[in-house]
Amino acid sequence: MDYGALAERIKRWGGELGFQAVGIADTDLNAAENRLGEWLGKGWHGEMDYMARHGALRARPAELVPGTVRVISCRMDYGSAPGGDEDEPLRARISRYARGRDYHKVVRARLQKLCDRIEAHAGPFGHRVFADSAPVMEVELAQKTGIGWRGKHTLLLSREAGSWFFLGEVYTDLPLPPDAPAGEHCGSCTKCIDICPTRAIRGPYQLDARRCISYLTIELKGSIPEDLRPLIGNRVYGCDDCQDVCPWNSFARPGTEPDFAVRNGLDRASLVELFAWGEQEFDERMAGSPIRRIGYERWLRNLAVGLGNAPGAPEVIAALRAHADHPSALVREHVAWALARHE
Repeated sequence: MDYGALAERIKRWGGELGFQAVGIADTDLNAAENRLGEWLGKGWHGEMDYMARHGALRARPAELVPGTVRVISCRMDYGSAPGGDEDEPLRARISRYARGRDYHKVVRARLQKLCDRIEAHAGPFGHRVFADSAPVMEVELAQKTGIGWRGKHTLLLSREAGSWFFLGEVYTDLPLPPDAPAGEHCGSCTKCIDICPTRAIRGPYQLDARRCISYLTIELKGSIPEDLRPLIGNRVYGCDDCQDVCPWNSFARPGTEPDFAVRNGLDRASLVELFAWGEQEFDERMAGSPIRRIGYERWLRNLAVGLGNAPGAPEVIAALRAHADHPSALVREHVAWALARHE
C-alpha cells in the first residue's frame, strides 16, 4: 500500500465531502496531557466532570480506540454572518454555530462517508469517527496536522477561516504519513482576552470555564452565579465575543453548508419572543438544533437573565411576570432576580 498516495486521496475526498481542510497527525499528546492535568487541578472545568473522568483517554488515542496509530482531522467551516442588531439589548444573542442544524450529526455523517470511500479503495480498516462526541483533544490534534494553531482564547485558528469552523476526527490504524504541525500566529495581540465580558480568559491559553458565558449558558445545569448574571447581557446561548474581535476572523468567508443556515430567525429573534415559547414549541422548533440539548428549563433560565439585563420596557416586565409562578424553581429564581432588577 502506498500510504502517501492514500493520504493525498483522503484529503481530496474530504474536500469533495464538504471539509475545507484535512490533515493527518500521530498520536503523541504527552505535552497536552500535562497541560490538561494542570487545568483540571485548578478546578477550572467546573461541573464538567466528564473532563476529569476521561482525562487520560483524551490524551491517549490508542487507549480510547485500541490499534489507533494516526488521526485524520477534518475542518468544516460554518462562518455565518453576524446577526442583525446584535448590540440591541432586546435581541437574544445566540452563538453563530448554534443557529442552524446540530453540527454533531452533520460532521459525523460526512466523516463516515469519508471512511466508506477509504474502505472502498483500500479495503477494510480499523477506524472510529468523532465529532465532539467523545474524550478527544480535537484542537491539539488539529494543530498537529497543520490545520491551524491554538489561539490565546484556546480555540483553534486558521489563516483562511479564523475560528468559524467545526472539527471532526477519524481514529485509524492506517500508518499514514503525518503532516507538519502549524506554527503560532497570534503575536502580541490580546484582543480576545481584553474583550471577555466575565474575564474568563485569565491570560494567554488560560480559560477558567466556570466564568465563561458558553459554560454558564450551556454546560451549567443549575443556578447561574448572581455576580456573573449582569455580565452575561443578552447572550442566551453561548458567546462569540472573543471570536468576533479576532483579526484572523476578518479573513473568514460566509459558510456554504445548507445545514448550518440560520433557522427560526435565531439571528434576529427578540428575548420576549423566545421567552413566550411553550415547551412543546421549543421542542418542535429546536428539533435538530444543538440548543435542544440544554432543555426547556435552562432555555428559560438563560432568557430570564437576558430579560433582567434588558431595558425595563413594559413588554419585558410583562414577559417576566408571566413566568413568575413557573413550576420550575430554577426558572422562578432567575425570573425573580430579573424582576428585582427592574422593580
